[in-house]
Amino acid sequence: MTQPLLSGKIALVTAAGSGIGRASAQILAANGAYVVVTDRNLEGARETVDLILQSGFRAEAQQLDVADEPAIGALFEAVAAKHGGLNILHNHAGVQIAGALEEIDATDMRKSYEINVVAHFAACRAVLPIMRKQGGGVILNTASNAGVFLDKGMLAYITTKSAVITMTKQIALEYARDGIRVNALCPGWVDTPFNVPYETQLGGRAALENVVRNLVPMGRFGRPEEIAEAVLFLCSDRSSFITGHALVVDGGECLAGGSNSTF
Repeated sequence: MTQPLLSGKIALVTAAGSGIGRASAQILAANGAYVVVTDRNLEGARETVDLILQSGFRAEAQQLDVADEPAIGALFEAVAAKHGGLNILHNHAGVQIAGALEEIDATDMRKSYEINVVAHFAACRAVLPIMRKQGGGVILNTASNAGVFLDKGMLAYITTKSAVITMTKQIALEYARDGIRVNALCPGWVDTPFNVPYETQLGGRAALENVVRNLVPMGRFGRPEEIAEAVLFLCSDRSSFITGHALVVDGGECLAGGSNSTF
């Protein structure tokens, strides 16, 4: 009998209480990993774990605010001590603050960096000694297709997501010889609660759907489970010779120049 793709692996996913993070945790568990599901909202994390357990797979819920660097280190150490290691880290937490230069202030930019970049950095730094000690591991940082093109009115988001991609490549370069692969996931429009602020700004769901139809060559939202397939690829040995890569999964939006093309 063939072993599951991630049999024996311990995985941790941040912001896994809904959306892409939840789908990531589910697909990793379905392929044999024991998944530590974390979210700032513990109830959301528990809901994800319940779904995983109901499907016959293994997981546990932990509350984690990725802005709390000491909490990140403490949790990672506890997970490694309890389970004998930490093989896969999917840094998924993020925040979207819209606005052009004159519409946001330094506080907005700092918040964007704190969650979108510094929190990823802190988690990578915390997991590094664990992965080195065990002889390797996989880190997947969620960036965005917004990190590979320009988009009017999204200065903080574009800046921080492109920074995640560059940081991912640099870490991958420096630790490849330690057996640690580091890649970035760059989703486009995916139908998740993350879109609610933009939907509100546009004036409702119909307006948002119209934007997506016009921007995405495939004419639709992506589904969380479609993004999860890319997560599984990058977190498994199916991508064993890939590191420092930013995988764009966006229905072709970046080919059309992103939402900047509508202005």
